Amino acid sequence: MNETHQLCTFYLDQQMFGVDALTVQEVSRYQEMTRVPLTPASFSGLINLRGQIVSAIDLRERLGMPPRPAGVLPMNVVIRGDEGPISLLVDQIGDVIEVDNSQFETPPETLLPPFRQLVDGTYKLEHTLLLLLNCMTAVQTVDEPA
Repeated sequence: MNETHQLCTFYLDQQMFGVDALTVQEVSRYQEMTRVPLTPASFSGLINLRGQIVSAIDLRERLGMPPRPAGVLPMNVVIRGDEGPISLLVDQIGDVIEVDNSQFETPPETLLPPFRQLVDGTYKLEHTLLLLLNCMTAVQTVDEPA
């Protein structure tokens, strides 16, 4: 019998990513950010989430992807981190989907180094490849190059 679990999906430059749905606190539209001086480029700033200060990490920058087109605002996938909530800035929010563990594969050798370090594996879905993001690694190593 195959086991399944749910993933919250999102997109970065047309590539589908997913994180365990149990780690997601909420998803929301763009929030105004306060930039923090002398921080890495992937640390976009701080947002006020109903009175709680939350760090925002730009996953495009973190993964070495090109910047968002001018005028396109990111969306927030707020995850529960060890030190509190952290916002992952993404291009577009997807759905919560159920995946079968039999579809899981280790990251392919063709993935570029930043992706290989932050992706736990892939799921081959019917029409696309879903990259399983290790969000804890993505936010814990934000001060180091990917």
